[in-house]
Amino acid sequence: MNYQEYLSYDGLGLAELVAKKEIHASELLNIALERSNQVNPELNAIVIPMHDYALKRTETNLSGPFAGVPFLVKDLFQEYAGYPTSYGCTGFKRIGYIPDTNAEIVNRWEKSGIVTFGRTNTPEFGIKGITEPDAWGSCKNPWNLAHNSGGSSGGSASAVAGGIVPIAGAGDGGGSIRIPASYCGLFGLKPSRGRTPWGPQMSEAMHGAAIQHVLTKTVRDSAAMLDATHGEDHHSMFKIERPHTHYLEIIQQPPKKLKIAFNTKSPIGTKISKDAVQAINQTVKLLESLGHEVIEDHPAIDGMQLAKDFITTWFSQFSYMLEEIRRQYPSKSTDFELDSLVLSAFGAKTTAIEYIQNLNNWGIYVSQMNHFFDRYDLYLTPATASVAPRNGEVKTPAWQKPIMKALLGMGKAHLLAQGKLIDQIVKENLKWVPFTQLSNITGLPAMSVPLYWNEQNLPLGSQFIAPFAREDLLLQLAAQLEEAQPWFDRYKDIQI
Repeated sequence: MNYQEYLSYDGLGLAELVAKKEIHASELLNIALERSNQVNPELNAIVIPMHDYALKRTETNLSGPFAGVPFLVKDLFQEYAGYPTSYGCTGFKRIGYIPDTNAEIVNRWEKSGIVTFGRTNTPEFGIKGITEPDAWGSCKNPWNLAHNSGGSSGGSASAVAGGIVPIAGAGDGGGSIRIPASYCGLFGLKPSRGRTPWGPQMSEAMHGAAIQHVLTKTVRDSAAMLDATHGEDHHSMFKIERPHTHYLEIIQQPPKKLKIAFNTKSPIGTKISKDAVQAINQTVKLLESLGHEVIEDHPAIDGMQLAKDFITTWFSQFSYMLEEIRRQYPSKSTDFELDSLVLSAFGAKTTAIEYIQNLNNWGIYVSQMNHFFDRYDLYLTPATASVAPRNGEVKTPAWQKPIMKALLGMGKAHLLAQGKLIDQIVKENLKWVPFTQLSNITGLPAMSVPLYWNEQNLPLGSQFIAPFAREDLLLQLAAQLEEAQPWFDRYKDIQI
C-alpha cells in the first residue's frame, strides 16, 4: 500500500483490510510513521512519541472494529501507564511526569484494536480554544500552515486532517472537539453527559460538562468508536442507557423529516464573520433540499449569563486543579503559563455561594433547552465564529502582561475580573467560540459537520445540538449530510 491508497480509507476501511489479511497492522503503522516524519515537523501535531509501544502492539493478536488502525491520543486526560504525559504544561514536561494507570477511555480504545503511537499537542490543561502552549509551541492547521488548528484537541485534529491517522482521541469541555473539527474540516461529535468514562483518575470533569470521544474524517468511524466506548465505569457519577441498536447500524437509515431551528447571532453579542453566516445559510439550503423543515429561532436563554456561568465553573475548577498539582508535585511559577496563573487567581476568589448559584443556573438552562426541544428536533448554529485564526492572533496583549504579573505578585490578579471588566473578559475569551459552551453546560450531545470551505479553502463547521442522549439522531443526520455533500475526498487536496 502506498500513501495515497492509505489516504483513501477511513479507520473502519483500514481495519477491514487488516481483517482480510490484505495488509498487516505493522505496514499501516509504517505508513503512518512515514507520513508523520514528513509533515509533523511542520504541523507540530504529535509531541510525545510512543513508537516502541506501537511496534510491540502490532505483533499481538489484535481484534475489534479498529484492529490494526494507527491512532493518536490527546496529551490531556488520556493517560497511558508508563508513558510521559504533559497536559500541555511546561512543569509536567520538565519533571517528566509518567502516570501509573491507563485512563479508562484508553482501555476501551485499546479494546477496539487501535495502535497508538503518540500523544498530540494541546493547550496547557486544555483551557484555550487554540493550541499554542509554551511547552510545545503552535499546532498548525493543515489547510493553511499560517493558521492554528484550534483547541483544545488541536493536535489530534491537525494529525487527522493532515493525513497521519484517520481517527484520533479528543475531549470536549467547552467546545474542544467541535472547535478544532470546525477549523480543520473534520467530523467532531461531543457525546452527552456521562456517555463515555473518565476513570480511574477522576469520576467526572466539570460536573459532566467535559466528555471524551474522537475526531474523524467519516461519520461511521465516529459512530463505531462510540459503540466501542459507551457507558460508565466504576468511578462514574453519571449513568446513561445505551440505545437498543448500535450507532453504526442506526446511521444506515436516514432520519425522519426533522424540524430544525437555526441561529447565526452570537449569544454574547460579539461579531460573527461572513463565513460563519454563509456556512449556516448553505447548510439550511442543504437541509431543506433533503426535506427537513428549517426555521430561524433560538432558545430563550440569556447567552451572556450562560457564558459567565461557564467561565465561573471553568476558572474555579481550574484553580482547584492547579492547587492540587502544586500540592502533589514540586513546581514553581515558571512551570505554568501566565494566562493559567491569572485564570486560577480569578477562580480562587469565587465564593461557595457564587459557585452554587452558578450550578443552579445550569439547571435553568437544561430546562430551557428541554422546552426548546418540545418544538424542535435539533438546533443549528455555526460551530465557530470564523474560520481558524492565524497562529499568534489569539493571545494576551503584550501591554497587559506586566500588569498581570504585577497583580499576581501582589496576590490581587482577581481584581481584573471585578465590575464591568468581567463582561469584557468573558467576551475576550469566547468571542472566537461563543456557540459551543451551551451543550457542555446542559450536557447535550452536539456535533460539528464539515459542510463549508471559504474562498481561501479554509473550513468552518456547522454545529447541531440535540436533546439529551440523542446521539443517534445527530449521527443519522450527519450520515445523510455526508452522503448528500461528501467531504472525504477534500483531504486529498491538502499539500504540506
